[in-house]
Amino acid sequence: MTAHPQSQEIITRHLCMAADVEKYSRLDTPDQEAFQADLVRVLEEAAVLSGLDRTAWERQPQGDQEFAVLPVGTPEPVVLGGFVRNLAIRLGERNANRAEEQRMRLRLAIDYGVARTAALGYSGPAPVSVARYLNAPQLKRVLEALDSTDLALIVSARVFQDVVRLRGEGQGLDPRRYVRVHVRQKEFSDYGWIHVPEHGPEELQPLVADPEPDAAPAPVTSTVVKDNKDGVFHFGSGDAARTMHKKYYR
Repeated sequence: MTAHPQSQEIITRHLCMAADVEKYSRLDTPDQEAFQADLVRVLEEAAVLSGLDRTAWERQPQGDQEFAVLPVGTPEPVVLGGFVRNLAIRLGERNANRAEEQRMRLRLAIDYGVARTAALGYSGPAPVSVARYLNAPQLKRVLEALDSTDLALIVSARVFQDVVRLRGEGQGLDPRRYVRVHVRQKEFSDYGWIHVPEHGPEELQPLVADPEPDAAPAPVTSTVVKDNKDGVFHFGSGDAARTMHKKYYR
């Protein structure tokens, strides 16, 4: 058997996650700093409450959002179950009795795949897909429309099939509470599944439905004038009257 060179890299797949603060740009500088600190805090508290070791996550802060690559072996059902529930709870507690403009509301996206460190962060299909899912217009519409919630989650089709549909042992995952959407962002096109804690699919479906395409415009036809041998002018259009014959009365 031929030995592989020791320098050959082993491809590993990770659970990747991104959390983004809604309407962050509306905040002034002190509030932005406070929101960033609170984002880190609620993510850490949700992880601790779920039994996850967030110190092992490879994290890339980006101001109003955080991207994280979770270590190999992280229990996916715990992330999709306990962590998401605890994050929603911690956000609710953080936002309690605050003015509307001080509420912190999050979009959360999760996918599974290859993610490798690079000069400016991470490379690979999973970081790209997480970014596209996070900016899905359907996810933004859901969070904007459901004022009573502070968290909207989207997972990739592979995460839904491999984790959610198996219901996650002891994590209470229910695939019936997710709705499927087709995400098209830049060159990316794939299906994802949206879930909002405490909200059922009957509330989500109208919000994620793609807008009806505009009615096709009526074909444009050119009106032309023709005459007959008796000197009477007639009006026609389309292929039957492409040519205008200019004649004058005598």
